[in-house]
Amino acid sequence: MTQPTLTGRDLVSTDDLTADELRAVLARSTDLKARLRAGEQPPAARGKTLAMIFEKPSLRTRVTFEVGMRQLGGHAIYLAPQDIQLGARESVPDVARNLSRWVNGIMARTYAHRTVQELAEHASVPVVNGLSDWEHPCQTLGDLLTIQEHFGKLDGIKLAWVGDGNNVLHSLLLGGTKLGMQFVVATPKGYEPAREIMARVREIGGANNVTVALTGDVHEAVRAADVIYTDVWVSMGQEAERARRLAAFAGFQVDSALVRAAGPRVKVMHCLPAHRGEEIAGDVLDGPNAIVLDQAENRLHAQKGLLAMIL
Repeated sequence: MTQPTLTGRDLVSTDDLTADELRAVLARSTDLKARLRAGEQPPAARGKTLAMIFEKPSLRTRVTFEVGMRQLGGHAIYLAPQDIQLGARESVPDVARNLSRWVNGIMARTYAHRTVQELAEHASVPVVNGLSDWEHPCQTLGDLLTIQEHFGKLDGIKLAWVGDGNNVLHSLLLGGTKLGMQFVVATPKGYEPAREIMARVREIGGANNVTVALTGDVHEAVRAADVIYTDVWVSMGQEAERARRLAAFAGFQVDSALVRAAGPRVKVMHCLPAHRGEEIAGDVLDGPNAIVLDQAENRLHAQKGLLAMIL
């Protein structure tokens, strides 16, 4: 089968990639990871530069993109919030047009999803969503790579999401269902994934014989699960909602009792940073079922696979 060509493509949403394209990115990521461990660093981005726009602070996103470009033979430029002031000092379209004259690609970690969309609309170079309030597609690439490594497959894997129906879940649902994963999502009432996302996910699932169930019962969600996944209850920009959210999510912590309910072979995932004692217990985060550091490492390899194909 001919490998998909992604040169010049944007990744604003996980839904921008077909199932075959997702598989191709994961295959390229797996290859680059193996080569790195063998002491090889194929210069797939030699002479190329990635501009990295940050409206939010970051550990994993900044380091993995910067190191990834270096390992691919290219260069990354970090642009802090005060450097650009998107939409204030300069409009998003003007920033996109200017950067397009200097660099080979743009990665943006923003608050509003519309900002990433505008960058992609006006840039003549590939734009990658490094996180927005609507999606986190690069996290999904790393997560899918991690699950595939631990289980040897993605098709038929059951993932139980426990907590907030947020941007990370949106991207994971869009990508996972395309590759045959089954999902049960446990959230408090009013914190489910967005209706637009669920409509699209059910469309994908219907074509792939994949089910996505919503529940308010965490124990029902984790029954026979291969993976339990959680994320923070209060994301950046939601600080004013903290008290209300903590009250709403009481009972949704991934603790040792919930892990036992799923069974000894279940893997526990978290995209990090974690709030120990809130959405996840410290002993679970540090325990034998957790594969959170594999996820964090695989952000590097998955993003390298993507960059090698689009730049």
